Amino acid sequence: MSNEISVDVAIIGSGTAGLGAYRAAKAHTDSVVLIESGAYGTTCARVGCMPSKLLIAAAEAVHHASHTEQFGVYTQGPVAINGQEVMARVKRERDRFVGFVLESVEAIPATDKIKGHARFINKDTLLVDDHTKITAKRIVIATGSRPSYPASFAELGDRLIINDDVFNWDDLPTSVAVFGTGVIGLELGQALHRLGVTVRVFGLGGAIGPLTDPELLTEANQLLAEELAIDADANVTHMKRVNNQVVISFKDAQGHEHTEHFDYVLAATGRRPNVDQIGLENTEVRLNNLGIPIFDRFTLQCDDQPIFIAGDANNDIPLLHEAADEGRIAGDNAGRYPDIRAGQRRTTIGVVFSDPQIAVVGRSYQQLQETHGQCGCFATGKVSFADQGRSRVMGINKGSLHVYGENGTGILLGAEIIGPRAEHLAHLLAWSIQQRLTVAQILEMPFYHPVIEEGVRTALRDLNSKLHLGPAMIKHCLDCGPGA
Repeated sequence: MSNEISVDVAIIGSGTAGLGAYRAAKAHTDSVVLIESGAYGTTCARVGCMPSKLLIAAAEAVHHASHTEQFGVYTQGPVAINGQEVMARVKRERDRFVGFVLESVEAIPATDKIKGHARFINKDTLLVDDHTKITAKRIVIATGSRPSYPASFAELGDRLIINDDVFNWDDLPTSVAVFGTGVIGLELGQALHRLGVTVRVFGLGGAIGPLTDPELLTEANQLLAEELAIDADANVTHMKRVNNQVVISFKDAQGHEHTEHFDYVLAATGRRPNVDQIGLENTEVRLNNLGIPIFDRFTLQCDDQPIFIAGDANNDIPLLHEAADEGRIAGDNAGRYPDIRAGQRRTTIGVVFSDPQIAVVGRSYQQLQETHGQCGCFATGKVSFADQGRSRVMGINKGSLHVYGENGTGILLGAEIIGPRAEHLAHLLAWSIQQRLTVAQILEMPFYHPVIEEGVRTALRDLNSKLHLGPAMIKHCLDCGPGA
């Protein structure tokens, strides 16, 4: 052992949650170390939200250029896609975003950074590789997560890829089979398809992103299948590597057998928290059935121990803005321990940047069925974007919005969307939910004409009527303007 140190706070992991925890803890004590076993830089910047949106942006450019006829606009010949240039821009801009993160890491004093894999020896002692033993009064676990897939997939060798690998391509492949209909599978599957790659998406159990509302799930399946070869509840009968391709046999909805060949299989079947190799068994922290520490989601404290867990590592809400919030809460409490305080948890927002976009805000339909369903304590307001004015003008009039409100109080509880500009509608709804506004109060807000947001007003009016707090809906109401 070459080095032994004692600190007030040790933070394992330098991703979004870890960096947030470091800054918050430093507000209370200078005795803080940040431990990182891999490359500096966050999942979001390196292989997550930013590079995926760069790929999606290229795909959207192709899609828009290929669908101008509805406006009476015609381009000369088919749209040409240069895969090498597409990937060069993705990597160039990705590296730029990573550079911003690295700048913040470089600003951290060298004495506060330790490289290596940290493992608990006991509840207050960490061993980093074989070179440093750290005794810490408080510890924050911010170890992130990694892609997870069935063990049998490993037999595909280098024909199996994860989303990390996609963003290291120098060119686009000919064909990819995507397993998973969550955020990663939907976004990358549709983007690659629009960029000229032959894609088939295989799901399990009928899930489409974060949607839980049965009507919206059905609509999402139909809308995505209009463009993309997708089966949200696939029946794969055989998958085997043959030379440099993967041969997949599957049955369609009618029971017909098909066999197709792909260059790669993209495993987008979920992520696993990185808590299984850090020696938690050597602490006094209780673990759930998945091996994840049991923690308070408002303080991020594990049991009554001086150990906190934040970000993807706790498997609660694996999103960047949630990781940032959790990092601040965990770091603040580790810094001020034993003066533990509940941190602010914001209204949840989950967005899939597919087309149409998908979003779930606040409490989902499934969550409300569990908490309010038995007593019939919530109602659903609906709007279709098929004839919504601005959506139809722009030729993006697909999908629906469902909003959920509480009977009696009229408070807006949540929403699920598949439709145009859902990323923006989701924010308006989330802000309203966090302010605990009633449906009637939101309807008092200004709505311009013609905008897609008018669809939100229509859904809220429908909800207010079903909550028996407002008049029945009037089709094509004159005060809204045509096509609202």
